[in-house]
Amino acid sequence: MLVKHAMETDKFDFELPRNLIAQQPVTPRDASRLLLVGDKFIDKTMRDLPSIFRSGDMLVLNDTKVIPARLLGKRGKANVEVTLHMRIDEFRWRAFARPARRLSVGDLINFAPELSAFVEEKLDAGEISLKFEQSNIINAIERFGIMPLPPYISRPKEGYSVDHKTYQTVFAANVGAVAAPTAGLHFTNELLSNIQAAGVRVAKLTLHVGAGTFLPVKTNRIEDHKMHSEWGQITPEVAGQINAARSFGGRVIAAGTTVLRLLETSVDSNGAIIPFEGTTDIFITPGYKFSAVDLLLTNFHLPRSTLFMLVSAFSGLSRMKLAYGHAIAGKYRFYSYGDACLLHREDRL
Repeated sequence: MLVKHAMETDKFDFELPRNLIAQQPVTPRDASRLLLVGDKFIDKTMRDLPSIFRSGDMLVLNDTKVIPARLLGKRGKANVEVTLHMRIDEFRWRAFARPARRLSVGDLINFAPELSAFVEEKLDAGEISLKFEQSNIINAIERFGIMPLPPYISRPKEGYSVDHKTYQTVFAANVGAVAAPTAGLHFTNELLSNIQAAGVRVAKLTLHVGAGTFLPVKTNRIEDHKMHSEWGQITPEVAGQINAARSFGGRVIAAGTTVLRLLETSVDSNGAIIPFEGTTDIFITPGYKFSAVDLLLTNFHLPRSTLFMLVSAFSGLSRMKLAYGHAIAGKYRFYSYGDACLLHREDRL
């Protein structure tokens, strides 16, 4: 989906001190700081959410489960690293490869005695299509794969075993993501219970986050950037729950940009959520008119990223730059293992 207005990518740039890029998550999860972004900025913590939300609100979570999608292998004697990012069918996956330029169609990559794949197609920007020799490869990936942490989190090549737990939400259920829905990482079972005890309803959808979420926007104009597709599902039951909450005056709160993107993909012209199953490549930038979501809980995002463009569309570019300046001055922790912010829609302020 194309953006509606041509804008320069440079407008979404900002400077971030490297020491604010979180390398480890906070323990416990709900001890993360929370910045309320509305007509003013208020410093809170995730544990304050039950008193911030209202009875009758609807909190929507993404229950996707991250697979350890980074695979280290060999093509002959040469080392190859791939990150799976979208499943095509039982045998085929789209992946980003390093070094992709040295791979050719037909090359066999051996990842383990029980796991190997042929390069079926070479695509743009280091992307390839792999056809695995084994069926039902998820079990093998779980055994031999490494959690696909974003590149700004420093890890040895083999990763840390603890990330298999910390880079996963407590409500993860549906296997298929190769990146975590990071806003969901802040929730504990106790916090969710407290939120529900405050009269807030909770619903879950699924969007399998792809590795394309980490790709920077390299084009000068954001309209020239190509979004990668991600698979998602909203069941009829969940769609009905969200619509019912809104009909009774409840606000729809998206826990993460993945939730927001899928809800905005599935909303009809009357503002109702319709059941959905398929892929979405929706690209939300300033000028977009929101219909499905009233509040957005999200982490702090990279400069020049599609996600910073999305939050700028939601709360306004100037407000988000001021909010990020407030967070930097207050030494909030940034990115996937960092702190969170709760955003109000600009057109509701």
